[in-house]
Amino acid sequence: MTDKEQEIQEAKPDRLRLPVLPLRETVVFPGVTAPIVAGRDKTLRAIEHALSADEETKRIFAVAQRENVDEPTADILYNIGVICRIAQIQRFPGGLQLLLEGEGRATALQYAEGGENVFLEAIVTPLADQGPLNVSDAAFQGLFREVSEKAAELGRHRGVPEEIIERFIRAVEEPGALSDHVAYYMELGSSEKQELLETTSVELRLRRILVHLYRQIAMLEAQEHIRTRVQEELGERQREIYLREQLKAIRRELGEEDSDAEIEELRERLETLELPGEAREEVDRELRRLERVNRESAEAQVIRTYLEWIADLPWNERSEDQLDIEKARVILDEDHYGLDDVKERILEFLAVGKMRRERAEGAEEKAKAMAAGPILLFLGPPGTGKTSVAKSIARALGREYVRVSLGGARDEADIRGHRRTYVGAMPGRIIQGMKRAGTKNPVFLLDEVDKLGASFQGDPSAALLEVLDPAQNNSFTDHYLGVGFDLSEVLFVCTANFGHQIPAPLMDRMEGTDFSGYTELEKLEIAKRYLLPRQRDESGLSEEQLTVTDDALLSVINEWTREAGVRQLERELGSLARKAAREIAEGGATEIAVDRDNLRDLLGKPKARPEKKLPEPQVGVATGMTYTQVGGDIIFVEASTMPGKGNLVLTGQLGDVMKESARAGLTFAQTHHRELGIAEERLRDIDVHVHVPAGAVPKDGPSAGITMATALVSAMSDRPARNDVAMTGELTLTGRVLPIGGLKEKVLGACRAGITDIILPKENERDIEEIPEEARCQLTFHPVETLSEVLAVALEGVTLKDGKLVFDESPPTPAGAEVLLQEASDGGSQPDAVN
Repeated sequence: MTDKEQEIQEAKPDRLRLPVLPLRETVVFPGVTAPIVAGRDKTLRAIEHALSADEETKRIFAVAQRENVDEPTADILYNIGVICRIAQIQRFPGGLQLLLEGEGRATALQYAEGGENVFLEAIVTPLADQGPLNVSDAAFQGLFREVSEKAAELGRHRGVPEEIIERFIRAVEEPGALSDHVAYYMELGSSEKQELLETTSVELRLRRILVHLYRQIAMLEAQEHIRTRVQEELGERQREIYLREQLKAIRRELGEEDSDAEIEELRERLETLELPGEAREEVDRELRRLERVNRESAEAQVIRTYLEWIADLPWNERSEDQLDIEKARVILDEDHYGLDDVKERILEFLAVGKMRRERAEGAEEKAKAMAAGPILLFLGPPGTGKTSVAKSIARALGREYVRVSLGGARDEADIRGHRRTYVGAMPGRIIQGMKRAGTKNPVFLLDEVDKLGASFQGDPSAALLEVLDPAQNNSFTDHYLGVGFDLSEVLFVCTANFGHQIPAPLMDRMEGTDFSGYTELEKLEIAKRYLLPRQRDESGLSEEQLTVTDDALLSVINEWTREAGVRQLERELGSLARKAAREIAEGGATEIAVDRDNLRDLLGKPKARPEKKLPEPQVGVATGMTYTQVGGDIIFVEASTMPGKGNLVLTGQLGDVMKESARAGLTFAQTHHRELGIAEERLRDIDVHVHVPAGAVPKDGPSAGITMATALVSAMSDRPARNDVAMTGELTLTGRVLPIGGLKEKVLGACRAGITDIILPKENERDIEEIPEEARCQLTFHPVETLSEVLAVALEGVTLKDGKLVFDESPPTPAGAEVLLQEASDGGSQPDAVN
């Protein structure tokens, strides 16, 4: 700024020196918020100067260019612009995006280059509006209202929502502000908008705006008139299509063209169905539409597909129930070995359905009697026979069987279908399953309901609530069909691996039946009765061509598989049968006899590494029991002490609950060290390290509490823990042992590992009855209520007398007690463990 310009500005304080923001093809008005994108170097420097020099108001002079040039000069810019405040700024590569708020008109007295980095500046003075002499004058008020009404009308022509019109037009009571708002948003050229900006007389500005409003409304009405005429012409074309269809009908009557047999056949099929009233009305309406539309159009294809779905559904077809309980028992025993509790529950379910059917009055009530009971939910590890039991139920009842896998379903449309407005729409899996069944009362298996997901497209488990509710599913509405379909006669059966993964409202509609893992002897019988004969047949072998001894089958069960069910066992027997078939086909032998000696030659090295009990008792190592996806197993908890500052180190990918169990066990050991036989000096300045192999397998759950406490007490008292004892139970800070779940699977896993003594919570004593007899005979059970009872069984040299622990004078310490076990550490193939 020169000295002369400085003197001018100081002499006239209403004059401002502001950076200039040149505008191309746009004009900003006072009172309007306008987004602007800036990318020219001079403009960017002017904006940066405005942001730094005027920190509070961030003002800049926005003025339009007379010509669209990249390097505007003073003679290119108009003299009248708007003083704006920079409300927001957003930077992006190559420029800035601004949000300007117009404050008022201003006249540029002089333009000049300013600053070290050259940009345009202007000395401006505010320019006030010139209002009418009498604001309340009737003519002026009429003009103001006419502009307001016509601006609202223009907005409606353009499809502007009524609330926006109300806010930005009708709510503006100041004539000058209204004229500026309307001028900014009208579709005018920049020169016409500049003319309105330079019009300081409010009345004159309103008159000019009104002319523009009339002109634009007339243009939009003309466009609407043209559009209406075009639509009428299209209607004429539709009429022509209709007449052509009539012509085709006349030709068919004259024998000049074959009749449309497909639609007539579809009509006949639909007329034979006993549809509900709502469905009948929808079908008749769609048939009338199909007759009117062009047969080759896409709409005709959509209607025809919809009507074919309606015709294919079993609206009236039923299977006759065979409610013979004794026959059902024979079928279940033929198809499955073991599973006595499951079979009893199914027979009870069928018996109740039979009694309910006999008491029902009327055909409809009898048809719905079997499905009116609770929804059966089969819970258990993979391969335990859940799906095949559902198939056996269908066979026993004489009903059709349908299976739908819900694993990975994340969209509500998987259950309810898509609406017909979408291209390629289809019904959901429920209606598709009913079409496959061909009857309205099949046994419908919903497999893997615990694997349902949820996404932004909806929760399929919520859609299942209506399907599985007997009070609602008599009119299940699929989005594609759009009419109710009766599911009340369907016998739904669900399967899942983990019940806690099923949402609570869905779980509330089902009654769980547990499928626990098989014992070795049960697997042996299943392999002999079902798996091996089936694999022989699939490989084209006779019973004489392939024989397998019981010892060989037990070796496959223990060394080549590690599962609660028998799925992997069947795969290994299939591999065995295929290798035998190849050797016989090549002429190397006429029959193959498999025993323990040649098993490795056929199947290769063993694949499973089951945990086995420790070879000898060790200090700081206790044996616990876990429940994994493939059944029960044992797990080792190792504890060791070292000089330190009282820290507790936990390793082995332990979950939060398991970490809390370790802390609770350590706290109990420290606070009750005298009763537990721990010397006081062992508590001073030590760190305790607890490790649970295998380190790569995540583990969690509360039932390892007494196992961790036993390992800690063993390490701190230098007393070895018995290697033939496995335990499970949750521990409290007061030393009480709380009940746990999955006892049967855990005990079977411990029995497979060679454990002879089982420590379990007293409240789980009644669960011992669920354990198979052959496993119970090999084990000794020790129900306990306190940690003292646990230690009296688990630690060597410790007995319980009058409720107190009694210790030998010199506890035996076997060699190598502090060494981590290679067997326990090598478990990378284990599944995630849940205690």
